[in-house]
Amino acid sequence: MMKRLLRGVGLVVLMSVTALIAGTVVPRPPWTDSRSPDAAPKREILLLSNAIHTDIAIPVDPDLLLRFGFLSAGGLAIDQPGVRYLVFGWGGRAFYIETPEWSQLKPLPVLKALTVDRSVMHIERAGGIDRAHPAVTPLAMDNAGYQRLLQFIEASFAKQGDMPVAIPGAAYGQNDIFYEANGRFNALLGCNTWTSAALRQAGLATGWWNPLPATLSVSLALHNDLPDR
Repeated sequence: MMKRLLRGVGLVVLMSVTALIAGTVVPRPPWTDSRSPDAAPKREILLLSNAIHTDIAIPVDPDLLLRFGFLSAGGLAIDQPGVRYLVFGWGGRAFYIETPEWSQLKPLPVLKALTVDRSVMHIERAGGIDRAHPAVTPLAMDNAGYQRLLQFIEASFAKQGDMPVAIPGAAYGQNDIFYEANGRFNALLGCNTWTSAALRQAGLATGWWNPLPATLSVSLALHNDLPDR
């Protein structure tokens, strides 16, 4: 009985590792735009990573402030002096909101993250971000890809009528806010697969399945010409 159990566990581990490797090295889409990389003006964004989560940091300009002006109405003033980036992330409601620090980890949010949970958007206003930091990956795209990326992010907000819905009292501090989001969260199709889908909208190739920040970062390096730091 124990040998069968161990074989079963070993098989699951082998299948999981195989899926992670295949999900990293197999590009999605299988081909990228064939235009010269110098054919169109470039826009740069930043991918921010930690051990389990990725965010997309977008430089602030007048168009971005106008497009996401509803954030100021929701309680996060984004047109303040010193704000240089808006940082967007998608994730599971319970785990994302209730775990600002690892020391605050609770069993119920973990359980929901491993099963199915409602989703939220997290937005943070940030000052300067060091492009050379190991947790930061600069990514370049043309203006059309940049606009598709913004459309994808905007479409991720759940709306009541025409307005995205802020979650009252949900924030880590004075520089961030949570909103209701579209879609359901689980560990296999979570925050990092959302980030991957957003980057594909921008014209970048990712791995076929990237549930972890590490696999997403490796796949971006494999399948794209990344800007110098």
